[in-house]
This record gives sequence, structure tokens and C-alpha cells, in this order.
Amino acid sequence: MDIKSYLSEKRERIDAFLASYFDAPLAPAVLGDAMSYSLLAGGKRLRPILALASHEACGGDAEAIVPYAASLEFIHTYSLIHDDLPAMDNDDLRRGRPTNHKVFGDAMAILAGDALLTEAFYLLSNSPGGARIAPSVRLKVAREIAMASGAHGMVGGQAEDLLSENAPQDIDSLSFIHTHKTGALITASVRIGGLLAGAGKKELRSLTHYGEKIGLAFQIIDDILDIQGDTEELGKQTGSDERKNKMTYPGLYGIETSSRKAQELVDDALFALRAFGDKADALREIARYIIRRRN
Repeated sequence: MDIKSYLSEKRERIDAFLASYFDAPLAPAVLGDAMSYSLLAGGKRLRPILALASHEACGGDAEAIVPYAASLEFIHTYSLIHDDLPAMDNDDLRRGRPTNHKVFGDAMAILAGDALLTEAFYLLSNSPGGARIAPSVRLKVAREIAMASGAHGMVGGQAEDLLSENAPQDIDSLSFIHTHKTGALITASVRIGGLLAGAGKKELRSLTHYGEKIGLAFQIIDDILDIQGDTEELGKQTGSDERKNKMTYPGLYGIETSSRKAQELVDDALFALRAFGDKADALREIARYIIRRRN
């Protein structure tokens, strides 16, 4: 499989849906501008692509769940807008452009993030073609994403991340941060593709294991890139973890051990897919891409 072509094709499909979502102007217009500024700024679209790929692995048609997958990007983008705020990580650059609050101000950035989060759940409950998905399944998907996004997932991880700044490096806190702040929504992305395809318990267990492993591997590589990466290539400033004395895998274990840990996690993720056959080739290549990525 040509993973570059696959990722490009799926990213273009998600981007087209996101762009079409803002065809109708919002009032006040500046709110819509702030939302679309960050949502349409590019990015890997990893989370929605994972949902599409896992749906295909379970025998589903990816095109049928594009709106559900796109809702994940609404949530991810909201989290980036809020993470960049002065009260949080205080970053000036995101995806190669000034961060949202640098363009629209802190208050409008907060509102844009709030609106994107809320809009994600409107999208989940009002998706075109939703009649083909049983209401009970749609409810499971919404619950899955809510759990992964809120206090039990991403928000809880971000809170611990803030509380752990300038604290001694600690494996328990580090594991909590990474599995919640980053890993939870990645795992949910993989799981909802399976849920929407009617996956059985065994398939969902395998997808969950895969998602948990690649979610942690993704964040470890992110930690490494913050040290070794290039600001222009990453689209954001490097070295911020060290400046803020954040808890990271390289800070606790060093780069070599961290890289080895990420590879072990990817190997475990690949093993979890052994029962899916070639339908899961995209998921396998995405796992390998996570190790090789430079942004």
C-alpha cells in the first residue's frame, strides 16, 4: 500500500467536508472566521483518517462516515486553540501560522474553541446519512467521543500536564498525561470506525489495543520532535517542553530509550491487527508512519 497516497486521498476528503461546512456564514462573522481559521489551517487529519481506516478494516464504506470522522477534527482543533492560549501553553505558532488568539484575541479564541467543541456533537447527532446508522450506535459513538474528550480523557490529561510543569519527572504522572491528553481521542477515533461498521466485541478489543498503543507512540514521537524537529517543518516552535519544564518521555528516559519504546508500542499495535487480514493494511501503515513522521 502507498500510505502517502492513502493519507493524501483521505485528508482531501476530510478537508473538502470541513470547507463545505462553512459555506453558510455564521453571525457574528468574526466567530465563523475564527473557527474556520484554525479548522481549515491544514494538519495531518490523523484522527478522522484513523476512523475511516478502522471502518474499512471492519468491512465498512469510509465515505458513509465522513461526517462522523470529521467531528473528531472539530474537537482536536478546539483543543489546539485552547492549548495555545496564554493561560495554557502560550504558543505563538500553530501549523505554520500565528495561533488563533494572536489573530482574533484571547476571548474570541476561547469562543471559537467552545463553538467547535459544541458543533462536533451537533454534527454527530445530525450527520447526513445518519438514518443508516442505528440510533443506539450513534449514541455509543457520541458517548465514546465525549468520554475521550472531557475530564475522563483529553481535558483531564491537559489538566495534569499543567499541574505537572516544574515537577520532578514521574512515570505515573507522565503515563496519565500521555494516555489521556493524546491517547484517549486517538483510541476513540479508531473505536468509532469499528462501532459504525458494526464490529463485534473481539474486533473492538483489537482496535482498542491498537489505538492505545499508537496513541502513546504518537505522543512519544511528539516529545522527541519537540527536541530534534525543525520549527518550519513542524509548523510550531520547538523546545517548548524544555522551556516550560514539562513532563516528557525524553525528559525521563532520554531520546534513545524513548525511540525504542515508541517502536515497541507500534510493534504491539501491529500484532493487535493480526486477525483483520489485508483490510487493516491502512491501519498498519499509519502505525509505521507515526514512527517515521517529521511533523
